[in-house]
Amino acid sequence: MPEKEAEGKLIGKVIHFFDKIQVAVIELSSPLKKGDSIKIVGGDVDFEQTVDSMQIDHKEIDKAKKGDEVGMKVSEAVRDGYRVYKI
Repeated sequence: MPEKEAEGKLIGKVIHFFDKIQVAVIELSSPLKKGDSIKIVGGDVDFEQTVDSMQIDHKEIDKAKKGDEVGMKVSEAVRDGYRVYKI
């Protein structure tokens, strides 16, 4: 049974966060593309944002597939293990 539908579809988790540059590395369990809306939840963090840009190995990409690890600028500090939903 999926987690609460209000969260959207679980598409990945944060595996690293670079606090100086506010970039999260997200391991994807589902595809993601520019323009998608995501929600990051964990600890006392719960925020939504639009995917404006993503990178793999410092190269800008428009879409990523299941299993990819993407770097993405985030609007709030996150931690390893936080869940990422597509909304």
